Formats: sequence, structure tokens, C-alpha cells
Amino acid sequence: MGAMHSEDLGGLLRHWRGLRGASQLGLALDAGISQRHLSFIESGRSVPSRQTLTSLVQSLEVPLRERNAAFLAAGYAPVYSEASWNATELQGINRALERMLRQHEPFPALVMDRYWNVLSTNASAPRFFGSFIDMAAREGPRNMLHLLFDPRGMRPFVVDWEVVAKSLIQRAYRETIGRVLDEQTRGLLDALLAYPGVDPAWRLHGAAGAAPNLPMIPIGFRKDGKTLSYFSMISTVGTPQSVAAQELRLESMFPADEETEQLHLQWKLGG
Repeated sequence: MGAMHSEDLGGLLRHWRGLRGASQLGLALDAGISQRHLSFIESGRSVPSRQTLTSLVQSLEVPLRERNAAFLAAGYAPVYSEASWNATELQGINRALERMLRQHEPFPALVMDRYWNVLSTNASAPRFFGSFIDMAAREGPRNMLHLLFDPRGMRPFVVDWEVVAKSLIQRAYRETIGRVLDEQTRGLLDALLAYPGVDPAWRLHGAAGAAPNLPMIPIGFRKDGKTLSYFSMISTVGTPQSVAAQELRLESMFPADEETEQLHLQWKLGG
């Protein structure tokens, strides 16, 4: 990476201020500095102290990965570790995730990164999806969105697939880190929209409504003439202090009705 200058920092701050719809005066007040000082920073005429820059990126709710880029642009060392999700420093978090995965048996649970790539699962997840398709035949890394959109994956078994797919597109937008699409997330969404039968307009519309009398949108799978309905609960790390910790999420699938729970146990779809 080449040397970065204060002009780069000014561009980054203007970018995030625009994304958040914040005025220069409003951001300056939130960060405890003068509007004139912020104007000088954004124009590249002044380099903020580390403390001032920290206040600015916190006020703008900049994701940790992008905060590191801002610190580098100002000439400071990155603040937040960018170690991988399975690094030694994340052992405590990973032990907690493993415990949560085990405790969710006999229903599927999996840990994903910000791009929906599967990092780890409990025993029930591969057993469940493997009861529909040959998971071993799919190339890695395994991505949950591709699995559900691919006609050779779970798509043929999903009830009301178009409704589910539309809601997943909207969810992918909604759950982006910092509520902003980065280049890789945009590439993932473009790949999903390229599948046959996917309407590009889905990215523009609101998510499909929940099923009647249900507070969530369940996803149904057809198996042996029956419909198995599940919904998801998402767990994330509170007050993360590393990039990987902020981007990890655990998704746990729960039966949406008693019939699904009984069939799931009867058919031994869990671990």
C-alpha cells in the first residue's frame, strides 16, 4: 500500500458523512470540535489528532475495518485488529460460539462472516441440508445465500422461493456492516441477481411481508410431501474490538410451528 495523505482522509470523512446524512456542523458538534476545524480536516489542510479522529469515526458509526483505513489515511497505526476469525486472540469468542452451536442441537446453527460464508456449524446443519442435497458435491467456501439461490442447491426445495429470495436480498442489504455496501457485498448481490428467475428489481423493493399471524418471515422446505417451516435468530458480539469480532454472526434455525418440530425430530434431521 502506498503512502496515504490527509486528502485521502478528508475524502473518507466526506464519504461517510454523506452516507449518514450528517451536516458538517452536526458532525462537528457530535465530535466536540469546531466546524472550521472539521472543514480544514476534510479539505486536507489539517490532520486531526488520534483522539479527534476517534471521535469523528465513532460519531459516524464507521465500521471497524473502515476505521482502520481512516487511521492509516491520517498517518496513524490501525487501532483494531484485523486478525482472522480463528486467530488466537478470538479464542474466547470462538469457545462461546462453539458452546452455542452445540447447545442448539438438534436444530441447525451456523457461524458466518459478513459475506454469508459459513465458518463453522453444529452437527445438525450439514445433516439437515444434506438430507436434501449432496453437500459434499458443492465447492467451497460454502455460502448460505448461494446455497438458497442456486437451482442445483436448496432452491428447488424452498416453499414460495421467490418470496423468500426477495426477503433474503433485502436482508443482505439490511445486515451489511455499518449499513453500507462494500465492494465484496455488492459483488455477492450481483452474483445472486444473476441466477435464473431472479428479478433485478428485488433489490429496490421492500421486503415481503411476514406470513399472517406470524411476527417473522419463516422459510419453508418441502420434504416427502410435507412442509418444514423455520425462522432464524441472529447472535452477534456485543461491543466488538476487532474487525473479525464485529463481522461474525451466529444464525440459529428454530421450528416455526409444532408440526415442523415434530417432523424434524421424527425424521432425525438434527445431529
